Order: sequence, then structure tokens, then C-alpha cells
Amino acid sequence: MPYPLLRTIQCPADLRALSIDQLEPLATEIRQAICDQVSRTGGHLAPNLGVVELTLALHYVFDFSQDRLLFDVGHQCYPHKLITGRFGLLNQLRQTEGMAGFPEPRESDYDLFSVGHAGTAISTAVGMARGDQLLGNTNRRVAALVGDSSIVNGIALEGLNNAGTLKRQLLVVLNDNGMSIGKPQGALAGYFDKVRLSQTYKEMKKRAQEVLRHLPGGQTLEEVYHRFGEMTKVALAQDHMFEKFGLLCLGPVDGHDLPTLIETLNDLKDLDSPVLLHAKTIKGKGFEFATGDPTTFHSPKPFRVEGCRVELKSSGRSFTTAYADAMIELMAEDEKVVAITAGMPDGTGLAKVAPEFPERVLDVGIAESHGTDMAAGMAKAGLKPFVTIYSTFMQRAFDQVFQEVALQGLPVRFAMDRAGLVGGDGAVHHGFADIAFLRLFPNMALLAAIDEPTLKAALRFMLRCDDGPSAVRYPRDSVTVPAVQPDTPPFELGKANPLAGGDDLAILAYGIPAYDALEARTQLDHDGYSVAVYDARFAKPVDHELIGQLVESNTPILTLEDHAVGGGFGSAVLECCNARGLPTHNVHRLGLPDRWIYQGARSDQKAEAGIDAAGIARAVRRVLETGSLPPITIEAHSPTQRPRPMR
Repeated sequence: MPYPLLRTIQCPADLRALSIDQLEPLATEIRQAICDQVSRTGGHLAPNLGVVELTLALHYVFDFSQDRLLFDVGHQCYPHKLITGRFGLLNQLRQTEGMAGFPEPRESDYDLFSVGHAGTAISTAVGMARGDQLLGNTNRRVAALVGDSSIVNGIALEGLNNAGTLKRQLLVVLNDNGMSIGKPQGALAGYFDKVRLSQTYKEMKKRAQEVLRHLPGGQTLEEVYHRFGEMTKVALAQDHMFEKFGLLCLGPVDGHDLPTLIETLNDLKDLDSPVLLHAKTIKGKGFEFATGDPTTFHSPKPFRVEGCRVELKSSGRSFTTAYADAMIELMAEDEKVVAITAGMPDGTGLAKVAPEFPERVLDVGIAESHGTDMAAGMAKAGLKPFVTIYSTFMQRAFDQVFQEVALQGLPVRFAMDRAGLVGGDGAVHHGFADIAFLRLFPNMALLAAIDEPTLKAALRFMLRCDDGPSAVRYPRDSVTVPAVQPDTPPFELGKANPLAGGDDLAILAYGIPAYDALEARTQLDHDGYSVAVYDARFAKPVDHELIGQLVESNTPILTLEDHAVGGGFGSAVLECCNARGLPTHNVHRLGLPDRWIYQGARSDQKAEAGIDAAGIARAVRRVLETGSLPPITIEAHSPTQRPRPMR
């Protein structure tokens, strides 16, 4: 039977019953289990392989049934899940009703937050530390595990700034693997390189003695120092930059040396002051293909090892690849075009563009706000910046889009990958809000692509759009190649494009759901219904002329979008009718429901939301037969959605 040790771990108490010597073979089993499963379903591989020993050591020393463990980014949580009673869910990783790929409180009390965005762990850890202190829960320790260069995120630094003011225990474990999702960017990454390479144990040991003399409770910490003195891989670093934040900084230590990690954490766990443990790890450790190419194996598709090579499952040409090729064309034609990403060059396709234009493709690290402000400065200087960003991360730059871009009327272009439902990454990564909050900004043009030709046409329109900001959304999906290629006229501001004619009802589809609408139209044709389908193209401005014609001819309208119904494209159509004094009883909205949709196949998520072809056909029949859709209401929490009570 595979994984004999891992199968005995039903909870962290079982882990603590093992000897330290047994932890090394357990780490090997955990790595093998993760590799085996990710090879079948895809998922985050390299970041999880790199934190196995750190995770085991934390659970071996702390009791997180009472103590607090906060994750940053969240995609390094698989080992944590395997030793907190969820080994049985691993075989359904990132699938419906299976194990979520990120911390998920619905699964376990050991997961305190659903975490998918970077930079949050230190601030939430500080909040829990202060909360426990104010409530008198002084016996609860707090630890935050931070990795993949999310420490450079502005929120992380804000959290550290406040953490240094705590007068109680707090441990921040910096998992420094020398990588972000791709190659780390910025001065801080260079600083960590210098720390890893230049500080010898002897030098740090000497500095540590001086640090300890000036810390509160010096005698206790002196004793800790003497224990550290016997560990050849551990030292207190006086000149570590985060020491300036008021934290006691330790390291770098070997993040794969279990005995030293456990001894170090035992020494640190009860220190009555905030501590940062700097651990050096290898991203992808234990799987040579992942260590050799941690970017490709950060979150790979299913794969198969064939001798000396790995064959990744092919899923067709993606919108991301189509975007990369389109940008290469635009940048070759116009030397003012620049592309910006926030730590996601591979995921956004810019890794393919960068070798062609190394001076004009910029990765700012996990810093969406900075990247947006930098784009505003570049636009002000006369360049044509395209901020290439996942839809789910757009809201992290909301204030910068408002203040430095839209308010200034600057032509910054936003290319929003992973718009709508994203499949296995689940609720933390769905791009369901971008239309709603970007529609707020005056003079903002909002576009959506349905396939590769329309994506290229949208980008060319945006290139000419110099009067203000613009954004195009496209999904995490393969580009659709229809049997009969429709004509793709250039984008014209606020104009929809007809895809198929019909008299009984008109579907105004915004983005990729247009192809599901065409499939639904075929089903409805067999039922004797004649349905028109339009590629709406714009959520701002919407096609006022088309909407007016349809309403005045008493043609029912079904708006369709891969976005929350509230505030989305359908809301824009209703607002258009209201502004023109047109009746709205014949306008019906179909989009993502007012509840969370969790991990699973994208096709399953679309079916759950009712925006796949079958769901669209049902909605059309309902409208034509009853004149309405079920009312859109704010749903109460169901038992599966209600947050677990605090322990």
C-alpha cells in the first residue's frame, strides 16, 4: 500500500506522536503523493514541494487546533492539508466536492481563511494576535507562513510595519525560495540574494550577541542565543532589513533541515515578541523537473514523465497564448507599446513576449497597485502601456485605476486574463467583479473577446483609444474555432456585432458565453424557437441603438455574461433602458448567481451557474413561455457557505 506513514496521519496529533527520524520518510511520502495527484489533475506543484519540511516542523512544534496558522498566497497549503485529515480528499484535488487548491475553512477548522491573493497573511495574523490578546486568549500562539515573494506586496509590508508594535508572541516564517511565481523582481529580491550568499554563520553569531543585549527580556533571550550557538545553520541577523520593523530576525536557516527547524521553532514559539524566521528553501524540491523549471511546474497541467522528459497535457490554444501573439504583433508595429505584469509573466503570456522586446516587457513583482500607477506614469510620458493582469487581481489596483488612471483621463489599457469562472482554482480566483467596478469610471471603455480574432480586434481598438482607459476581458479557456469562421469586423465604440438572426428573442452575450448562446440557439431551433445572438462587445458603452430597436419592437432580450449579475453587463443594459425611458419588463439577465461557486471543472461551474448551453436554452424557454426568469435575490447563507465559528 502506498504512503504507509502518511495514511496513519489523521490529524497533527498523530504527526507529533512520530519521532523526528520518522519525519524524513513522511516528507518523502507527502512529496510523492502530491506529485502523483498533480500529474493527474494539475495543480500547484513546485510551491508545495518546497514547504514540506517547514509545514511538518510547524505542526510538530505548534498545536494549531488551538494556535493560529495563517497562509499567504495559499497555493503552498497541500502538505498542511494532508496532515490535517484531508488525505482522503487528495484524489479529487481541485474538483467539485474534492480538495480545494487553496486554504478553505469549509473543509477544516485548521484553515482560518480562504486565501488566494498575496500579501494578506501577516496582517490577518496581527489581527488574530491582537484579537486573542484583547479577549484574554493569551495561550494561543500565532504563525504566518509567507512565500513566493509575496513579502514584497505592499500589504505584507504594511502588516510587518504593524507587527513590530506587538507586545506578544507572533512568528512570521519567510519561505524564501529565490522565486516568485516566475523569476522574482525588484530590489528586495536582490537583497534576499545577498543575504543568502554573503552572511556567514560566524558573522551573524557575533551580531546576534549585540542584538540580544538590547532586546526586552534580555536574560531569557540570552539563554535562547546560547542554544542557537550550537546550531551551525542558525543565527540571529542584526542587519536583516526586517529588524528595522521591530522584529527579531533569525536566519537564513535551511528550510529542509527538519531537526534544526524543530529545535529552532521550539526555541522561538514562546518568545514574547514578534519574530521573523527567514528560511531558505528549494522550490520544487524532490522532483527534478520542478527544481529545474519551477516556473513551468508552479501550477502545471496534468503531466506524464517519459524517461528524461515530462510531457504536459495539451488543452488546445489558449486565450493567453493568443494574447501573447497579438501583443508581439502590436509591439512590432508600434515602439510606444509596453506591457506590464505583476509577478505573472508566464500566466499572462508575457513570458513569450519578453524575449522579443526585453526593454518593453516589465514585471513589477506581486505589486498590482504599483504596476498600475507605473503604467499611468508611462502613459503620461507618452507611451502606450498594456497592464496584463488576471481579472481577480484587478480589484487589488482599484484605487490606482480610479485616482491615477481614470481621474486623469490617461489611456492605460488593461488586458484581463482569467475573466469569469476559472475552474480548479475556485472562488478565490474567479474573475466575477471587473465589469461592476470598472463601469463606475467615466470615459472607461470595457470590451470582451469571444475568440482569437475578436481579441486581436479588441486590442487594436484599444491601441487607438487615446481618450481614456480601456479594458478587455477574456477567459481561462481555449480559443473557440467555429466550424464556419464568422466575419470579424473592427470594434466600433459601443457597437455590438450580430452573430445569428432570429425573431422570437435576442441574446446579448458579453464575451465567451456568446458561443454557448450559439449552441443553445441550435437546441432551441429544434424546438421551433427563432433566437438571435449578438456579440455585445462592449459593457461600457453598451449598444444603445440596438437595445432601443429591440425594446421598441417588443423583442425579449436575454443578457448573458460570465460575471456576477449585480452590476454587470445586464445591469448596464437595464440602465440604458432607464436612461432612454424604455420599459424593462422584457429585459432578462443571466449570469453568475449571488453565491460562491467553488472549485471544479469550468464546464461544471458553468452548468451550476446556468450559463452553459443547456442552461441558456432553459432560460430562453422560460422567458418565452412565462415571460420572466426567477427573480434575482440575495441568497441567505446555506450551511455549506456559512463560515465556521471560531474555535
